[in-house]
Amino acid sequence: MIENNTREKEEKELSGNSRRDFLKKSSVITAIALTPVAAVKASDLKLDEKLSDAIEQMPLSIEINGQQHNLKVEPRTTLLDLLRERLKLTGTKKGCDQGQCGACTVHIDGVRALSCLQLAVMNDGAKITTIEGLSDGDKLHPMQEAFIKHDGFQCGYCTPGQIMSAVACIHEGHANSETEIREFMSGNICRCGAYANIVNAIKEVKEGGAI
Repeated sequence: MIENNTREKEEKELSGNSRRDFLKKSSVITAIALTPVAAVKASDLKLDEKLSDAIEQMPLSIEINGQQHNLKVEPRTTLLDLLRERLKLTGTKKGCDQGQCGACTVHIDGVRALSCLQLAVMNDGAKITTIEGLSDGDKLHPMQEAFIKHDGFQCGYCTPGQIMSAVACIHEGHANSETEIREFMSGNICRCGAYANIVNAIKEVKEGGAI
């Protein structure tokens, strides 16, 4: 009887602690969500620290450009932010952050994907290739060389995403004509309007059989 009473008391204490911990975390997240935008901008660092404390981090094992990374990340972290902010692979660009411009295109297990729409934890065990991993040391990838040759960029901001999509376009078998190339590259926006030169670069790589 004494043993049962002790066990019940311990379970109540644990339950109470769990509820208090949950309520504490919930109140922090709610307070942050309701904070005025101006106040949030003025104290981003402190808010990030509070939110990080309130959200449990999850283990993530991921291979990026041939290098294995064993990390702990928040569930809300996008693959794009992991690459840029955590791993400093800033070649992948943040454009619209809504999956509409293609600037953040990477390859996940050989398939092109928009990293701004991918939660990092969704890619546990995956192999990621970014623009930094496309070249072989100082030797540029054939698509990179073709973009330079055909002036496939102006400001260059969209170029990493364009190149990653262009390589995938060929691997997917969607580069058999100008019309097909334009269709399957339509998710990548170039504000400078270098589309014709981008198409020419892809055609040359496809016809040359370099990849």
